[in-house]
Amino acid sequence: MGSGRTPVSVSRETREMDEGEAPRLTVVILTKDEEHNIAACIESARWADGVVVFDSFSQDHTVEIAQKLGARVIQHPFRNYADQRNTALEAVESRWVFFIDADERATPPLAAEAWQAIEDETKVGWWVPRHNYIFGRLTRHAGWFPDYQLRLLKRGHARYDPARAVHEVVILDGQAGHLKNVLIHYNYNNLSQFLERQNRYTDYEARILYEQGIRPRWRNFILQPLREFRRRYISLQGWRDGFHGLLLSSLMAYYHFVMYIRLRRLWRTLT
Repeated sequence: MGSGRTPVSVSRETREMDEGEAPRLTVVILTKDEEHNIAACIESARWADGVVVFDSFSQDHTVEIAQKLGARVIQHPFRNYADQRNTALEAVESRWVFFIDADERATPPLAAEAWQAIEDETKVGWWVPRHNYIFGRLTRHAGWFPDYQLRLLKRGHARYDPARAVHEVVILDGQAGHLKNVLIHYNYNNLSQFLERQNRYTDYEARILYEQGIRPRWRNFILQPLREFRRRYISLQGWRDGFHGLLLSSLMAYYHFVMYIRLRRLWRTLT
């Protein structure tokens, strides 16, 4: 491992294996100040051969809790999401890695299906559907279901595109399949948390557009938010979630407006 990664504790295997047998599947949890989520997340992942908490130097009790629960903790400075996941892939030794975020929970049916899936030699990755709970409500429309995420990856055949610092894109050397059982995602607990996280995402997305040489035009500030609202509320049937769907579709439209505001700011300050 590189000098930037500091091992903090030794892993405790969470599944019976023969002595000397290399782990087949490790759950990796990326963390940064996740003391309120990490215990439940680790408990939901004990079906794997091992659990690794890949931490960005949390200032709360995340590391302490993870250690007490027997997870292996590796700390690495955060640069962006793609870099963090790629570094985590290099740090573990198992044949397969299942990425689970701290605010997600794996269910027993998903665990059983994951073990079955990695026996398929024709696949090097598996898409996992998610149930997103936003503001405490299961959100079935407006683009939040099935919300497939490519999370179960065969090491040596998967890497994250470094050009996608946020909303990461996996590059696979081979075929991917789709699992049926869901990963539970407690996405946003309240409006302030939603706005805070989207505020960070807009910075990343604006930077990506800037680096691609895309200049904002006046119509982007109007048409892009309207298109996003139409996509979420009408095409993806956000209207079926009532006011909840209307609110989320409106917030995502606003997110696109802010992204272009920040893109314009980058062009004005950096050129």
